[in-house]
Amino acid sequence: MVNVTVCVRFRPLSLSEKRLHGDSICIQALNTQSFTFKDEKEEDITFCFDKVFYQDSEQVEVYDFLAMPIIEGAVNAINGTIIAYGQTGAGKTYSMEGLGVLDGDRNKKGLLPRVVDGIFELLQSLVEMTKWTVKLSMVEIYMDKIRDLFDLSKDNIQIKESKCQGIFLLGATEIPITSSTEALRCLCHGIANRAVGETQMNLASSRSHCVYIFSVQQESRIDGRSKTGKIVLVDLAGSEKADRTGAGGIVLEEAKSINKSLSALGNVINALTAGKVNHIPYRDSKLTRILQDALGGNSRTALLCCCSPSPSNVSESLSTLRAKLLKSSARANMSDAKDSMEQIIDCESLDYKSERLLEKLKQNLNEEDVDMLDELLTLEGIFFDPHSTEEIESAIEDVTIKTISALHQAVEDLKDRNDKLMMENHTLKADLTAARLALTNANTVPYASLFGKARELLISYLPSFNFPLRRYSRSRP
Repeated sequence: MVNVTVCVRFRPLSLSEKRLHGDSICIQALNTQSFTFKDEKEEDITFCFDKVFYQDSEQVEVYDFLAMPIIEGAVNAINGTIIAYGQTGAGKTYSMEGLGVLDGDRNKKGLLPRVVDGIFELLQSLVEMTKWTVKLSMVEIYMDKIRDLFDLSKDNIQIKESKCQGIFLLGATEIPITSSTEALRCLCHGIANRAVGETQMNLASSRSHCVYIFSVQQESRIDGRSKTGKIVLVDLAGSEKADRTGAGGIVLEEAKSINKSLSALGNVINALTAGKVNHIPYRDSKLTRILQDALGGNSRTALLCCCSPSPSNVSESLSTLRAKLLKSSARANMSDAKDSMEQIIDCESLDYKSERLLEKLKQNLNEEDVDMLDELLTLEGIFFDPHSTEEIESAIEDVTIKTISALHQAVEDLKDRNDKLMMENHTLKADLTAARLALTNANTVPYASLFGKARELLISYLPSFNFPLRRYSRSRP
């Protein structure tokens, strides 16, 4: 499999499309890799892809061609990304999930549950001398904010970059999974938290871009060498035209955000395929920033263009089909003695550059601020190029975010401690009140009872005495 594979999949005609145009379609198959497309001007355009999946294609065909090579690469420590995109209602989510990740129909299973099964089948076939772990994260990009679908309280996750990890999501929940069943249950929980809405083109339209991240780590029990591969599946929200979807209110705002991020993705693809350019606008959107490694970095990438074959969707389908091949340099993520030495050399160079930058900062900042910045950069392991203004700003932003986060956490800890102390104080007051009440009862009830019993005893014995009783006076006779 080459580093980038681009395929197209045409879904069957919907009932509404058949009512409008009958069984008429705008494509004519030539072979498994090419077809002709009739545009709005009734002109034929020939398209060639790595693979074309026509209306009668099965889910397993898409998996075998697109996903299997990426799973095998991830087990061999080569990152892989599968991206499904196209207009709303074109079949992206069906291709990714099927009728549901827990649905029992094997023929309808989508890429996601098949990838899960494929990962564990390959790992379980490894030799016993290899120890492996799999972790799963799931986020959505909604209104240009990244939300953790396993923990909805994390609704503004930050994207970070490091030399060792590449692009990663700071603070995103990572769930260790040991079996396909466990993974599918987690995925089902996350999918239930995803933002969806109803439009005129789709009753359950995805209102966000969804990203599934599988991290596969292996370690040799013999020499301790480790390697890590990452599989990222991306179900993009569909591009929309307001006049066709009937969007309004919050749904319209969602559509604007979706189209803006997809436009940024198009700009990045154009920049990557335009030849030598000075700047690739990865930072223009959260979507392109997350996909930076997949689009132009260390990853094998598969793009699945989902389209409608109906003449009523010619414009949208034509826009989807104009996908261009990307160049991606995939390499294995393995650690050994040589790699460690290279990292040490790189770190020494970075240390020198960081010291030089801090010296420059001392000219404009207080020495205490510079020392704090130095300490935070060291603690967090943030590396950047001192010659790049963008990277400097990013590093300072990292420190600011982490400092604010730490302060927020400290405040929350103080609140929790204050609440506990108040509860303890309330309990102590209740105990003190109870103790005082018990003491009062001890001073009254037992003594009154004792005096009563003594009086009864004395009266019972009086008839046995021969001397008469008289009232004693405290005055002397």
